[in-house]
Amino acid sequence: MNLKSEGKCVYCKKSYAGNAISKHLAACSERIEENSKANGNERIFLIKAGAYPFWVYFEANASDKLAKADDFLRDLWLECCGHLSMFKINGVVYAYDPQPEYEDKDMKISLNKVLSVGANFSHEYDFGTTTTLGLKCLSERTGEKLKDIEIIARNEMPDFKCKCGKQPKEVCSQCIFEIGEEALLCGQCAKKHECGEEMLLPVVNSPRMGVCGYTGD
Repeated sequence: MNLKSEGKCVYCKKSYAGNAISKHLAACSERIEENSKANGNERIFLIKAGAYPFWVYFEANASDKLAKADDFLRDLWLECCGHLSMFKINGVVYAYDPQPEYEDKDMKISLNKVLSVGANFSHEYDFGTTTTLGLKCLSERTGEKLKDIEIIARNEMPDFKCKCGKQPKEVCSQCIFEIGEEALLCGQCAKKHECGEEMLLPVVNSPRMGVCGYTGD
């Protein structure tokens, strides 16, 4: 899969490719100016999360709990049927429903207790049909405490195409695991698809697209 993946910086409103947005955010004059006006001494992390071609950059208070980041990712990209989830950081599992016999830790721990700038970690949602996200803590600044986790940049809908060349509207939840991008179907091709209407889900801007019962709502 080789898709165009772009998104807008919320500060300057300009679009950048997914492989360039990190560099831009570090140098964005509008972001630097805005953050220079911020009062307060709250430590704030800039974190990237994604599963190609989907990505998001967000800021969270270092004092926020991992559980809050889990809620954010569920609301943005993942939640469909109330599945379990976990983070894995430095080989340690921080789980939504920790199992002490497996040495799981609780998500009710502050980000600053488990993360530092440069740290790579992961998040998994649904241990049956799992969606795995890669995350990285990119930088840290100080400022006024954020009320909520804030999106700084997010990819726009990738330029998906149906096999006929048209813009797809639905994806086959069975074929997505077998043939990947070719499971994306326009309205006409969806009517002819052999797996049947009951297997179709909407094309959405999420790495959970086509999985379980996820509709993006």
